[in-house]
Amino acid sequence: MENQQVIRSASVVGGCTLLSRVLGLARDMLMAAFFGTSLPMSAFVVAFTVPNLFRRLFGEGALSAAFVPVFIQTRENEGAEPAWALARDILSMLILFLGVLITVALLVIAWYLRRPDLAERTALTLPLLQIMLPYMLFICLAALSMALLNAYHHFAIPALAPSVLNAIWVLTLLVIVPRVGTSPEERIFAVAWAVLLAGLLQWAVQWPKLHHYGYRCGWSLRFGDERVRRVFRLMGPASLGMALTQINVLIDRFLALWWIGSWAPAALFFSERLIYFPQGIFATALSTVLLPVFSGHAARQDPHRMLDTIQHALRNLLYVMIPAAIGLWILARPIIQLLFEAREFGAASTDQTAIALMFYAPGLLVFGLGKVFVPAFYALQDTRTPVKVAAVAVVLKLLLSITFILTWPREWKHGGLALATVIGEAFNGLTLAVLLHRRLGSPGWRRIATSATRSVCGAGCMALAIRVAWHAGYPWLQTLDGPTKWVQFVAVSGAIAIGCATYFAVTWMLRSPEIESVINALRRRLTASPNQVKAK
Repeated sequence: MENQQVIRSASVVGGCTLLSRVLGLARDMLMAAFFGTSLPMSAFVVAFTVPNLFRRLFGEGALSAAFVPVFIQTRENEGAEPAWALARDILSMLILFLGVLITVALLVIAWYLRRPDLAERTALTLPLLQIMLPYMLFICLAALSMALLNAYHHFAIPALAPSVLNAIWVLTLLVIVPRVGTSPEERIFAVAWAVLLAGLLQWAVQWPKLHHYGYRCGWSLRFGDERVRRVFRLMGPASLGMALTQINVLIDRFLALWWIGSWAPAALFFSERLIYFPQGIFATALSTVLLPVFSGHAARQDPHRMLDTIQHALRNLLYVMIPAAIGLWILARPIIQLLFEAREFGAASTDQTAIALMFYAPGLLVFGLGKVFVPAFYALQDTRTPVKVAAVAVVLKLLLSITFILTWPREWKHGGLALATVIGEAFNGLTLAVLLHRRLGSPGWRRIATSATRSVCGAGCMALAIRVAWHAGYPWLQTLDGPTKWVQFVAVSGAIAIGCATYFAVTWMLRSPEIESVINALRRRLTASPNQVKAK
């Protein structure tokens, strides 16, 4: 029954996540149409990165990861009321800390904006940041509320909450933006206000369920409580590692805007959105599943099972990410043309975004390594090693970013930032792999390498098939005089379908065990009894 409940919960979360991804893609397509890779878009991207940094730290990141285990332990051992008292403590401290931080930041920005010699990009970025800074508080409270509901095994509303942001964002772009202002510089402020409203609503939609489970609003600051201190002790190393990653992203945005050009942050943003699709759907889900699995192996002192799970995870990760990376690299420009090129997002924006995507695409092979190895270290109750490795990776990436900016041609400099990110993540993942190997032994590198070789062979044949299909199909479709977007859609989707079929056929002939696992899983599902299917 517990396994069936986990499957049902995962299905709910997966469906809600898919809805959020679809709305997010619609949002990005509309943002591209209205703002392209203009200065207003880049200024918005930089300003929006700041509250998102704190969301990762205090919302869905380190604070939630540290708070939930202590909350559940308190509820199980002492009852619901002490647990809710702990929740009030943490929420009150979060409101106090972020409230003071936001107030000070708003005052500093207001003072700085009085300077008469502000650059155009600064004069646009800082007012947008002023509007969206309070979003930092609302989204962190929303994320912590999600964690509380998940602790009660309620997943639907928390999983739907992120869709609120994208839905309001899309409605604003469709209904309000065309009716306000006469320039992108004026219209981008409507989007900023929509983000602020969405943050409040993401928090508000969870209030009724929190009240249903027993939460009562109140103000409590018991700094001396042992449970509160335990939450912050657990939060320390994890928050430091996450802060390094998020500060790295923020530095990238500033380097792109002030050292490269007004278009660079927007080009990086749109290319990242395409990278997040395969990474978010597979690698992030894999990480979510691996932490409790590894924790069980560690609790039973069974390193061999942990190593076997790591091997299985890496083989499946590479089986998916190798063709995804090559496919995105080959079809970078056609995919961007199909999804984003319209109105303000012209051919120049497509070229700029395609360059960034081509440098980001190989990163799919290494971005997921941390999703496998970091949970293994956490399961071994070692949160320090990933932080130390991440710190070195951040310094390496920063040095490479500055080097590429100073030495590469202007039109390729933002591609250098993307490449520096890939190299930094590769160093991080491979270093963690070496350190884990020294601690636990080999997870079976030869078998992993053999599996990866099969995937590379399949992806090579896939690349050839995509090339042939695109160069033969797209010119022919253009002769049919159909709508441009329809022609692009048929050509891109047809090339992807042919590429996927080729990849699966070649890896099946090479007897890749990963595709056999997929076939066996489908076979078990098809042969399951009606009651089992219904339960799933």
